[in-house]
Amino acid sequence: MDKRRVGATSVSVTSFGFGGTGIGSMYRPVAEVDAREALASAWNHGVRYFDTAPMYGYGQSERRLGDFLRDKPEDSYVISSKVGRLLVPGSRDLDTDPFKSNMPFRAVFDYSYDAAMRSYEASLHRLGLGSIDIMFIHDIGADTHGSERQPAVYREAVEGAYRALASLKADGQIKAIGIGVNDTRVCLDMLRDTDIDCILLAGRYTLLEQGPLQSLFPACERKQVSIFLGGVFNSGILINPDAKRPTYNYLEAPSDIVDRARAIDSVGRSHGIALAAAALAMPLRQSAVACVLSGASSATEMEQIAQWTGSSIPAAYWRDLKSRDLLDQAA
Repeated sequence: MDKRRVGATSVSVTSFGFGGTGIGSMYRPVAEVDAREALASAWNHGVRYFDTAPMYGYGQSERRLGDFLRDKPEDSYVISSKVGRLLVPGSRDLDTDPFKSNMPFRAVFDYSYDAAMRSYEASLHRLGLGSIDIMFIHDIGADTHGSERQPAVYREAVEGAYRALASLKADGQIKAIGIGVNDTRVCLDMLRDTDIDCILLAGRYTLLEQGPLQSLFPACERKQVSIFLGGVFNSGILINPDAKRPTYNYLEAPSDIVDRARAIDSVGRSHGIALAAAALAMPLRQSAVACVLSGASSATEMEQIAQWTGSSIPAAYWRDLKSRDLLDQAA
């Protein structure tokens, strides 16, 4: 698996990264043995970049990832985690919470300097590792906090969390700083106001959406900031658009999105290409993109992802999508 450099830093990540939501029991409880086998499968396929966060299973993802990596040489992998939420003891409504882990914690937002420092140290303890390479400031967009609250959250994140991570980087405790969001607008704000090294953007550059081509990607290239892309399946519709109730961005997909996904799938079938394989491959054709991430909660899921990432996709496929106005001409 090829590696790509993160911004102007010394860090390089594999072009496919393992996202830690699945091993944090997202949407369903995941057994310890299944999580470990998913990680082992990823490692065996050459994956050496692993992303997690305190929120993923309320500590479960970090604990499981650290347990797996602890016997590996520290210089053989890259790991990232996030700040912005502190875990505190407390119960959660498992019926509404997307994470079904049994960890007895809940999360509270806090983007202050002190909270970011505490969150970084707590992540080290949960991981049981000596260092974390990349730290992201998590979920500072309006989609998380609402349009009225978001400006205050953003100011706190820039003046507090970012300043804390910049201090950790200056001291050599971390190697890169980024943000992990679903909102392209806040990415442009951070590029203007800070010196971040990378952006983890979920769901906004996919076979169904190419908005970042117009502003975000050029801005990142100018500032030498790398893009990591998550959510490339748009919550599942780009795996199976013919599902009974296909999901798009965590909700039931509207009919026009379903029709577009099915049209893209039809072009792929004519070339013998799985829709999911194209969804994983398309973002990596952009020079600003360093990595595509996807979660897996079992070895079976990881093996399927590995098969998709190993697919060979001819240039004619991309040309056909563009000729049918199913892909931005600049992609």
